[in-house]
Amino acid sequence: QISLLLSSPSLLLPQLHYILHLSLPSSSLISSINSPHIMSAPQCPHISGQRESNEPPEHGINDGLGSTCPTHPYSKVDRDGKVVTRDETLTEILISKGVQEVNLISAIVALGEATTHIAAILQNYVDHTYVGTQNSSGDDQLHLDIDCDNACFQAIREVGVFATAASEETPEEIDVSPPSTKKDAEDGPMYSIGFDPLDGSSIIDANFSVGSIFGIWPGKGLLGRTGREQVASVVSLYGPRTTLIIALPSKSRGDGQGDSTFEVTLLKDRSHWEVSRAEVVLKPAKKVFAPGNLRATNDNPKYDALVKHWIQERYTLRYTGGMVPDVYHMFAKSGGVFSNVSSVKARAKLRLLYEVAAMGLLVECAGGVTTHEFEDKSVLDIVVDDLDKRLGVCFGSKDEVETYKQFMFSK
Repeated sequence: QISLLLSSPSLLLPQLHYILHLSLPSSSLISSINSPHIMSAPQCPHISGQRESNEPPEHGINDGLGSTCPTHPYSKVDRDGKVVTRDETLTEILISKGVQEVNLISAIVALGEATTHIAAILQNYVDHTYVGTQNSSGDDQLHLDIDCDNACFQAIREVGVFATAASEETPEEIDVSPPSTKKDAEDGPMYSIGFDPLDGSSIIDANFSVGSIFGIWPGKGLLGRTGREQVASVVSLYGPRTTLIIALPSKSRGDGQGDSTFEVTLLKDRSHWEVSRAEVVLKPAKKVFAPGNLRATNDNPKYDALVKHWIQERYTLRYTGGMVPDVYHMFAKSGGVFSNVSSVKARAKLRLLYEVAAMGLLVECAGGVTTHEFEDKSVLDIVVDDLDKRLGVCFGSKDEVETYKQFMFSK
């Protein structure tokens, strides 16, 4: 049969067309199965890891306009005779978790689309090139950071349910509301979002897992808000698998149930979301620790004593230098403790709006505890009085955070 196909192009080309149809987006298919040559897929600058052709080489802080990628439409998967897209599978999952507000479902689904696009960008990333500027944290910006930021803003703008957005790479409140400014009550609520499009870009060249962090607030505006006001938060993890972990406080679940944290995984060539952890719960105690900003132990004696306690008590170290994989490990293992403590010589770099609030909601909805590094106060109760507000934190299992407090809050 193989010899017959190879000797007869008229038979071979329809077979190639069928194979390509199963594996490639429609825009990348052979335009005509009668052609004697196979056409190469169109180049997609947004997916290639390179700069957009119309983007200045010194772009620096992003403008939040997003970037459309017309040559890379998303694929679909056939399930039980029905064409089911990513957004439909994630929508079904959110409904099953008790989310009834249509616009909130749309908002979270849009973040799933941003995550999928970033996963494609990362898989095609080659050049570790810098823009030549720094973000608000003083980190040198990679072109990759800007590409991922654009992917997020594209999804946020297209869904039409967000009013305001700000990110680590775009550290200002950007109006992302849909073109039609008239909103009727029946159109549903609008939301605002603070996010870090690519947490861990400094460790990506070692092929470590990295992530994205999203916090969703009701209404318009982010200044003056607290993490407690969030209606949901989402964290994406990019590694051997692409996953989302989603926090839904009880106020966002119409079924009257309590807080929920759960995980979904992107499957079938990035075409389908499936629940991989129906409920993520942090147990009261777990001897796993991730001590961030260890340089602070040099001139913070309390932090130094705490880290030595963890070692003496034979805790298991799980630390990569990326906030998303380090905190995510607690979710995977049902417990542990993550800390990022500052000192005079080693200041905290975690941003309340872009990282801490969203991650804090995930931890507390999973039954864990959060606290400010020097104050016995949940990170969800700290006001975002500056878009660049930074702080040290401790997240984790109830008993482990209590141990942190005993060491760090003692007189």
